[in-house]
Amino acid sequence: MSVKLVLFFLLLLVLKISSKYEFTNIKCTSLDETFVGFEYCYLKSVNRSYKYLSVKANLLKTPVTKVSFIVFKKHNGYRPFMFNITIDGCRFMGGATTHSLANYLYGFIRPYTNINHRCPYDHDIMVEKLDTDFMNYQVTKILPVPEGDYYIESRWNSYDVVREVIKVYGTIS
Repeated sequence: MSVKLVLFFLLLLVLKISSKYEFTNIKCTSLDETFVGFEYCYLKSVNRSYKYLSVKANLLKTPVTKVSFIVFKKHNGYRPFMFNITIDGCRFMGGATTHSLANYLYGFIRPYTNINHRCPYDHDIMVEKLDTDFMNYQVTKILPVPEGDYYIESRWNSYDVVREVIKVYGTIS
């Protein structure tokens, strides 16, 4: 076999290697039951290859002003990985600030949520049927992320007090 043919087959093998994202768990915690309650927060496995996530938070008081995102990677326990950001949600959705990392994280839920408008948010907040195929595209094509077990923690603040915490666990293999 010629060297060119061997290189061609190796290239084909490399092109076939791809990452796969899979949800493993979700935890929604209301730290102030008078402020927010969760109507539902679950993962649904339709079949072996199709899973989705759905969350509905009932806002009993408004406004939600700041959102923090922390990404953790499992390595001798979960440790912070890559970034820990806090944004003013109203300013971000109003377009006053352009934060590339916040745009990337918002891109995870943009097509699946009802928070795609300016403040005030005086209604329930939902993420409906966020599927693993979309997540896989985000973490492998948009910004490739190394393999491993991860979780993204989002903390929702009002009046500088954390009111709810949502943790989404996943694996990239």
